[in-house]
Amino acid sequence: MVQVWNPNGKYRVVSTKPMPGTRWINLLIEQDCRVEICTRQKTILSVEDIIALIGDKCDGVIGQLTEDWGETLFSALSKAGGKAFSNMAVGYNNVDVNAANKYGVAVGNTPGVLTETTAELAASLSLSAARRIVEADEFMRAGLYDGWLPNLFVGNLLKGQTVGVIGAGRIGSAYARMMVEGFKMNLIYYDLYQATRLEKFVTAYAEFLKANGEQPVTWKRAASMDEVLREADVISLHPILDKTTYHLVNKERLAIMKKEAILVNCSRGPVIDEVALVEHLKQNPMFRVGLDVFEDEPYMKPGLADLKNAVVVPHIASASKWTREGMATLAALNVLGKIKGYPVWSDPNRIEPFLNENVPPPAASPSIVNSKALGLPVSTSRL
Repeated sequence: MVQVWNPNGKYRVVSTKPMPGTRWINLLIEQDCRVEICTRQKTILSVEDIIALIGDKCDGVIGQLTEDWGETLFSALSKAGGKAFSNMAVGYNNVDVNAANKYGVAVGNTPGVLTETTAELAASLSLSAARRIVEADEFMRAGLYDGWLPNLFVGNLLKGQTVGVIGAGRIGSAYARMMVEGFKMNLIYYDLYQATRLEKFVTAYAEFLKANGEQPVTWKRAASMDEVLREADVISLHPILDKTTYHLVNKERLAIMKKEAILVNCSRGPVIDEVALVEHLKQNPMFRVGLDVFEDEPYMKPGLADLKNAVVVPHIASASKWTREGMATLAALNVLGKIKGYPVWSDPNRIEPFLNENVPPPAASPSIVNSKALGLPVSTSRL
């Protein structure tokens, strides 16, 4: 049930799940850590399961986004002498940060490593939905193909259409660049902040196309989310999840979208009212979605699995080998950094020095979300 590495290590670090790669284990062992990895064949560990793993002496825990890290677990970790917890994820809405602050536990996350990977999956879902790839694949495997037909699996051409992005941060902007440059789409985006670098990219690409005798692409920063939903042919959601974005896409907002629009979500499931989405998909067979996340993971709302106009994948946006191994490394180094008393890295999105396997990582925790609340020192290193 538990795999132990370096049994005589001075510091005890627990991982609630086996994680990709071995570098993260080696980095902990090199710094005198005993590493215990829970190997139970249970997808999501309960609070009681994790308390049992923590035991009466534990210096730090590496956990998962699916676990409920609140008062009970931080109290147990603190009693065991632990000062560090890290999600192997960029999100941490499973963590009660105030409870962590109360017990003086540093909370780590892993931004900066999954930007391109997540954007690539959003682009994949956009293309799969537009060209009805999954439907066509099932059709072939069922032995139903008996020859070419003019109307067989006719989908949407992306070139010259408008891509809409809600939330033009790192991932949203990376996705927008892929769609604009890859498919010569026009861009409309909504964000509280101006995406200056993204705007400059699209402007420069438009000039390149024009210089080569092609139709230039355009960009527009929308005044509201509704403007994006009304005008775009493909919409990808990249907001954070909070009170203001819960059920951001609801029955009313679905109704203002184009009848043949494509909606993609690789952010957080509750951003979409999934019950309303199922009803909309049933009533509008030309409307399509690509979903990586769901409102009640791991479950889908009734009816969604039966709909041909939905492409659904099991929360795999970060599931490239490089990214998942990088996430494991960053999570381990967050915990190690606090155990060793290292400062917090000054820029959690500039994580290349931690992922370069040819040199030792900086003596810092890559990303601690409550570092200010705990008064932790910040690294001045600019490697």
